[in-house]
Amino acid sequence: MKSAAGTVQASRLQLVYADFKTLTKAKLAVSVVFSAVAGYLLGAQGIALKPILLLVLGGYAMVGASNAFNQVIERDLDARMHRTKNRPIPAGRISVATALLIASAMTLAGVVLLYQLNPRTALFGALSIFLYTCVYTPLKTITPLSVFAGAFPGAIPFMLGWVAATGQFGIEPGTLFMIQFFWQFPHFWALGWMLDEDYRRGGFKMLPTGKKDTGTVVQIIMYTIWMIVISVIPVFGITGRLTLSVPAAVLIFTMGLVMLWFALRLYERRDRQSARSLMLSSVTYISLMQIVYVADKYIG
Repeated sequence: MKSAAGTVQASRLQLVYADFKTLTKAKLAVSVVFSAVAGYLLGAQGIALKPILLLVLGGYAMVGASNAFNQVIERDLDARMHRTKNRPIPAGRISVATALLIASAMTLAGVVLLYQLNPRTALFGALSIFLYTCVYTPLKTITPLSVFAGAFPGAIPFMLGWVAATGQFGIEPGTLFMIQFFWQFPHFWALGWMLDEDYRRGGFKMLPTGKKDTGTVVQIIMYTIWMIVISVIPVFGITGRLTLSVPAAVLIFTMGLVMLWFALRLYERRDRQSARSLMLSSVTYISLMQIVYVADKYIG
């Protein structure tokens, strides 16, 4: 049987681990790493375990660092919101100094790991931290344009994987960047619609018009359409080595139409449930789209 001291120690370790996952936003970080690995598989001429491992560890370190810096900066605002008030910094379980130490160490580790792939990968990784922490985060309480600024670091991972595999930036990673760039607007505005009241408590300006109105939904619909168009452009053979077969393009186009349907339903109903459905459909879309791209390359 475990001793009482051993049980307490295990509980403390579990809490530390849980707080680390919250500080680095583990679920978000894993989804970002997934995008990066998908980009790598699209760009790679052959699959090797070591570069994928470097990309996974380095990518998680960079995303985790961005999220930790973000929570340090927004600690007082997080304390106002129901969704974030129990995060480790506002709840007092992790000090600001400790969080900064973790974020700084992860930044250094991420740069070192990604540099071993190639210098461009490390550069783009460092740029994503800078844009997320120093541009997107401060703008969130100033202007709805923060979502536009945040779309740049948010679109880097899919592209980063290709650069990690090739060491080059061109039409192919640029296309991957644009797909994820336009995807983020309907995704984050649907999330902003869902959490509007809580965001207002924190002083965040997330919706493009500042309100849950027609203007916001129209922009969601327009960016969704642009996302659909850009997602299938490789089928026309104008994006270099990044190609897409007709069946894969039809499948991706159909998935995009499903997401567009949820956006149109939000236009019709203007309720939280419709916004939630759109947000979930966007998460499903981005993951399945990347899987289809990779499967089309290796199976098609």
